Amino acid sequence: MYHVVMTTNVFKRSVDGVLRALFERSTGDLVIVDPNTAVIESLIDVGANYEDELPTLNVLADGRLLKDVMDDFVVAGDAADLIDAETMTLHELEGDADNTLVVGEDELYAIVSAGEHVAALAADDESFAADAYETYRDLWVDAPAFNLRTPALSRVRATLDEDIGEPVRADFDAVLESLETARGDGDVLDEVTISLLVAAKNDVLLYDISKWGEDIGIASKATFSRTKTRLEDLGLIDTEKVPIDVGRPRLRLKLGDDRLREADSDQLASVAHRLLN
Repeated sequence: MYHVVMTTNVFKRSVDGVLRALFERSTGDLVIVDPNTAVIESLIDVGANYEDELPTLNVLADGRLLKDVMDDFVVAGDAADLIDAETMTLHELEGDADNTLVVGEDELYAIVSAGEHVAALAADDESFAADAYETYRDLWVDAPAFNLRTPALSRVRATLDEDIGEPVRADFDAVLESLETARGDGDVLDEVTISLLVAAKNDVLLYDISKWGEDIGIASKATFSRTKTRLEDLGLIDTEKVPIDVGRPRLRLKLGDDRLREADSDQLASVAHRLLN
């Protein structure tokens, strides 16, 4: 027998507020059906910063939309942390639903935006909510898992600290915090460019930062090398040769513009973006 714990509607000023309220009400796992971009980003942001026990969030979303959202390195890295913690799954929805739904074993909400407010409208029929949960959970189980290639941000930070050094990791964090997004579509700085700029700020060898980036799964050494060449051609990065005992000299990265050299870590991204444009 099913029992509806809470069936009242939720009204907030943001998607974040609605989701946080639903998480606080939930007594089990949730299936989030056909979320839009804002809902997916909010699910990840609220989930990554949720201080209490988080219900398992089984996301069933359009695969192309998931790919677009996960182009944001910070969002994808937080999602990977949630997946590693087994508090989130991402599956690809074939087709779409009529509304964005949050479905629990004994609860069903439709997420609706209107002007400056967002609401989670609750279904108050016990059997309907139960049937919806069975339907959409089965749909989620049968749907293919989304292949998230981005490494978890916690692993990125830990390995950067261990392999390259704490000052570089601290600068990397400061740059990420200063960005609203870290997309790889050329509009703003991507994760490879950020890594190279932070490495150059700390006089790190190209070999070391590119090997770290390839090992952690950010990008290949070849991608790091191509990006380094582009930044060098644009005057953002300089290199100097460092002899080694055997083989070709390695390249030490340095910032190539006084405006970058004088910038604090939290200003590095904005200064670089202006120079690139």
